[in-house]
Amino acid sequence: MRTLIEHLHVLRFTLQRLLLTPNASLLNILVIGIALSLPVGGYVLLKSAQSLGTQIAGTPQISVFLAAGTSAGDIERIGDRLRQHAAIKHIEFVPREAALKKLQQSTGLSDVISSLSQNPLPDAFVIYPKDGSVATLEALRDELKTWPRFDHVQLDSAWIHKLAALLDFGRMAVAILAALLSFALIAITFNTIRLQILTRREEIEVAKLIGATDAFIRRPFLYFGLTQGLLGGITAWLLVAGSLMLLNHQIGTLAQLYASNFSLQHLSPGDSLALLGFSAYLGWLGAWFSVSQHLWQIEPR
Repeated sequence: MRTLIEHLHVLRFTLQRLLLTPNASLLNILVIGIALSLPVGGYVLLKSAQSLGTQIAGTPQISVFLAAGTSAGDIERIGDRLRQHAAIKHIEFVPREAALKKLQQSTGLSDVISSLSQNPLPDAFVIYPKDGSVATLEALRDELKTWPRFDHVQLDSAWIHKLAALLDFGRMAVAILAALLSFALIAITFNTIRLQILTRREEIEVAKLIGATDAFIRRPFLYFGLTQGLLGGITAWLLVAGSLMLLNHQIGTLAQLYASNFSLQHLSPGDSLALLGFSAYLGWLGAWFSVSQHLWQIEPR
């Protein structure tokens, strides 16, 4: 209980320190918030782009063409086996007669097709996997190729590879930007705490003279860095949320022209908590580095 009271006292003292220099504190918090909002905004755009890409491209499908002469009993057994597969959401059976009729209607070559002596198209299954990732689709395709009575297994994965490559590039760019800005935010907190240590040098010397431990002296500076980082994270969240609100208003007008309901996705509760926790950690880490480097240099004279 005593330890908790001490931490609450230090936290109250930290908030007072922030309020004593409102202009400098506000400027630092804004810088942290703006810096964090850039990679977070990129992350949100990537999630929305992935969702849009999936909508445009449609649900991934695998087409399985059966070997000639496959009996009705074999087709029924194959269908049951496919339905029981853990990676398959549902299937559609396309009889060769239905496929020929659809081809006849869609190509406009009904006279040519009618002149054929026999139906050249095979029976087929259209498979809808549960997971649309590239690795899962290709693994399922390779597995189905080994099944008996399957003459050809086709996966139209060109668009999947393009979308995945584009999203991977975007994720790498966002990760690099986040790493660079994280170092910058640590440096900002490092310099802020360094200035505080220098301005409170005499106070720290007196505290050491009366027996204060390094942990006791370090605690308010760490709380200051953590609080500043947390407030910067809240600012970043507000900036991203406000930007998404404005953009979605404009996107809504554009989407109506194309009969679409697309909108940019907001940060989920989990992503929001991760942002706040990460920003607070960056502030604490910058303060820890600064205190570790400068506090030992101050000794009572």
